Amino acid sequence: MTEQTQYGFYLDTTKCTGCKACHISCKDRQGDIIRKTNPIEQGVPALEGINWRRVYEYGGGSWSTNADGSFEQNIFAYYTSIGCNHCNEPVCVKACPTGAMHKRREDGLVLVHTDLCIGCNSCAEACPYDAPQLDPQRKVMTKCDGCYDRLAEGKQPICVGSCPLRALDFDTMVNLRAKYGNGDGHMAPLPPESITSPNLIIKANKNGGRQGEVLNYSEV
Repeated sequence: MTEQTQYGFYLDTTKCTGCKACHISCKDRQGDIIRKTNPIEQGVPALEGINWRRVYEYGGGSWSTNADGSFEQNIFAYYTSIGCNHCNEPVCVKACPTGAMHKRREDGLVLVHTDLCIGCNSCAEACPYDAPQLDPQRKVMTKCDGCYDRLAEGKQPICVGSCPLRALDFDTMVNLRAKYGNGDGHMAPLPPESITSPNLIIKANKNGGRQGEVLNYSEV
């Protein structure tokens, strides 16, 4: 593995059904790791309020009534599974005053040194993807870590393996581009790629260019 190696995600929004299997499996894994290593978390059920991977339901459109009493509509909705994109220009790292948030040279994953973290929330405020999540018990930031422990064992991140529709993939960006191309670029509700240069390739839903809003506000 060289210094230039960079891992990232592929997301096919034409396949995602919003089942949240990725969301749940990620939370189970991270929650188990945190509770096993931090006695203060033992009584906290699934680290309430912390979501390392979120599944946004995005929709819009309208309907109308015709003179004959029939209806016409152009309603649409689709799902977008998003966690940390381990960006090339991670604004969370730039915003961190202690160096706790950092990008690893060997694989490009963005991780947190919890022993350096002061829980100031600067990284969370800077990240347009809401990836850093504050652990209210320990007062430190947490986030998607790319399942680096599973990668070391030759396994995929748990969110990828749990997706029943295979809407997610994870690999080096070189391999992902060889397999899927460069994707369809920006689509709502994601922020412009120019902010952080995310390592994320997206196959967009056919309605990806339409104006709408996030419908499941609990994910915001």
